[in-house]
Amino acid sequence: MRAPFLLRRKQADSVGVPGPQCGEPSFLTRAGMQEAQLSRRIGQKKRLLEAEEPGSDLHGAPTPSPTEPRLGQPASLGPQRSVYFSSPKSRSARLGSEFFDQPAVALARAFLGQVLVRRLDDGTELRGRIVETEAYVGPEDEAAHSRGGRQTPRNRGMFMKPGTLYVYVIYGMYFCMNVSSRGDGACVLLRALEPLGGLETMRQLRNALRKGTVGRALKDRELCSGPSKLCQALAIDKSFDQRDLAADTAVWMEHSAPGTREPAVVAAARVGIGQAGEWAQKPLRFYVRGSPWVSVVDRTAEQNTQSGPAVSICAHEAF
Repeated sequence: MRAPFLLRRKQADSVGVPGPQCGEPSFLTRAGMQEAQLSRRIGQKKRLLEAEEPGSDLHGAPTPSPTEPRLGQPASLGPQRSVYFSSPKSRSARLGSEFFDQPAVALARAFLGQVLVRRLDDGTELRGRIVETEAYVGPEDEAAHSRGGRQTPRNRGMFMKPGTLYVYVIYGMYFCMNVSSRGDGACVLLRALEPLGGLETMRQLRNALRKGTVGRALKDRELCSGPSKLCQALAIDKSFDQRDLAADTAVWMEHSAPGTREPAVVAAARVGIGQAGEWAQKPLRFYVRGSPWVSVVDRTAEQNTQSGPAVSICAHEAF
């Protein structure tokens, strides 16, 4: 007669109701309570593990389908700046109008280390770090195209707002690119770049446009080591004259990479302006000391960047 009783007790335990001899009004037996506690612990652990897996949020939410928008995982395990706490005034990579609004000498020095970018029609981007510049300070500068305050259709870019390109033709076949600075008729000539990106395209452009020595392979250091070489390598021509470097979509400047050490700067005489009297001797050319991409190195000026004499050089060598 005990078998039916045990069967009824086992059924009562399994459904959580009091058995025939249970003296406590509980809905779970001791074994049932232990099993429920164990289930809860297992469930909590499972949810914690799911929350740590990629594709789940901190609450164990399911992974969205491929068609749903989602934030990607960080590219590295290092500190990340949250998009929700980023300042709207964070420094943009592109140099804006305020950067160009400096006197010519200050701007010529500030350009060193910055990156010039040229985007071609097919989307290819050519990049080079500026390593050499020349300052032209305005109407009093006998070597400037604006000397005496003369304004012509050719030099109009020199009198436009800071950051305007002034591109002119020299020797009837080469282009030179300048950037206007603060002050009427003042600008900075870009003389040389350290190629950073798109070198093969630069090489093709130089081979297609350069005169003489056709067929000789160009070394990397020859791609942009001169103002007209620079223009050839970046496909810069007269059509870029008077463009706004702060707003143009085909050519612009960017800040040097964060953490880049400020370069050691040499101040030397400008190149190819022997007919400019005392202005031919003024140290208004600036370049990065030790850079192999500089067009003309002045050893004397490197010893004394304040009063180094001009270097005797054929103008064609620099272009």
